Amino acid sequence: MLDFIPVVIKNVFSKPATRNYPFVKRESYENQKGHIVIDIDSCIYCGMCSRKCPVDAINVIRAEKSWAINRFRCIMCGGCVECCPKKCLSVGSEYTQPANIKTVDVFKAKPAEVTPPQVAVTKTADDNQKETAGGAKHA
Repeated sequence: MLDFIPVVIKNVFSKPATRNYPFVKRESYENQKGHIVIDIDSCIYCGMCSRKCPVDAINVIRAEKSWAINRFRCIMCGGCVECCPKKCLSVGSEYTQPANIKTVDVFKAKPAEVTPPQVAVTKTADDNQKETAGGAKHA
């Protein structure tokens, strides 16, 4: 009737069988499906990944150059990674951080740096003569 007593004593004096996640993380292993990673600089915002996603977890807005993913909806099927024409999507090996609220990760393209147009300075023969005359006065 008291066959469970040895099991209880063993469990009291042994280490726990679980990890204290997220403080103690497990090492990732090969081909582990963690989360979707995007290289936003090489994305062309074609929307192929959004159309391929079976649960509509990805939203692409071409006009705003933004790419968004709802990680709570993503089922990690990898369809978006396979169909991306620029191969800017990949599967990371680390899991997403635990959260207590649902968020949508939004990635936007960096604004293009606007450089002022360079004005070419041309010298005329009169300018060259003025410089030579001015240089001779100071000499």
